[in-house]
Amino acid sequence: MSTKLYPLTFNPILKERIWGGTKLQTYLNKLINSDITGESWEISTVPNDVSVVNSGFLEGKNINDIIALYPEDFLGKSVLDRFGNQFPLLFKFIDAQQDLSIQLHPNDELAKKRHNSFGKTEMWYVMQADDNARLVVGFKENSNKEEYLAHLENKTLVSILNEMPVKKGDVFFLETGTIHAIGAGIVIAEIQQTSDITYRIYDWDRVDANGNERELHTELALDAINYNTTQAKVNYELNNNQLNKVVDCDYFKTNILSLKGEVTWNKKRDAFTVLMCTEGHFTLSYEEENYNFKNGDTVLLPASIQGVDMSGEATILEISI
Repeated sequence: MSTKLYPLTFNPILKERIWGGTKLQTYLNKLINSDITGESWEISTVPNDVSVVNSGFLEGKNINDIIALYPEDFLGKSVLDRFGNQFPLLFKFIDAQQDLSIQLHPNDELAKKRHNSFGKTEMWYVMQADDNARLVVGFKENSNKEEYLAHLENKTLVSILNEMPVKKGDVFFLETGTIHAIGAGIVIAEIQQTSDITYRIYDWDRVDANGNERELHTELALDAINYNTTQAKVNYELNNNQLNKVVDCDYFKTNILSLKGEVTWNKKRDAFTVLMCTEGHFTLSYEEENYNFKNGDTVLLPASIQGVDMSGEATILEISI
């Protein structure tokens, strides 16, 4: 089918969280309605949270509608061949005013068996971090189920986990099974498989407004955890006006573009591409139309778009399959 698909933007799906804050508005220009807004789902096909286009002739249609109308032009043949009509990724911005729970995600096999879902391999790009901000990622030393359960019962789990200081520009790649938590005072861009399956194992003993603790998933987590140490932090080079490889895994490929002036972006794959602007502003030119984006904006380039011109001064995550 011949189409004239164009760069697509979507209405953000905003999520209140017990640990959320207001930086999604003050830092990323989202129109939040609460001072505990923790997440902006930028592009999603999670059931009941399917993103809706907010401009152009497809305005008002959701991603699943568009895939049904233009499967190959939107997703790309390589994505269709692998995932069918399922959109395989979920894109978020996260504002952690308080520590998130300590948690992990199951792999594809467990997630399919238990939840009929994809697993949840993910990556974080740190957009902003307060002084002394830190993350929890994996164990300090190789552990085992028995040691883990003893520390969990004694409320000393944090003592065997790896806490890492973070700063703007840091990248972490989290394979399934990795225990992790985003610490207070951090804004993150998150790229992950399309999944909302989380096993929460410790929540800092906090309670909600009604005095209730959030549900923990102790039993489900036991055979999903990677008890060995993991090297989650990603080192990468950052050269201006070119795509710098950051993550290349089975589920997504992420590059960083430090845009200074003008570049021509040419597609090198038969798949959709997503651009997340994490700093600055830029103009994208396609088919004699100009599209302007700023810090906190996310745009999807359908597979049928082979190239665009970009100009401005910005840091942009470029993600595809």
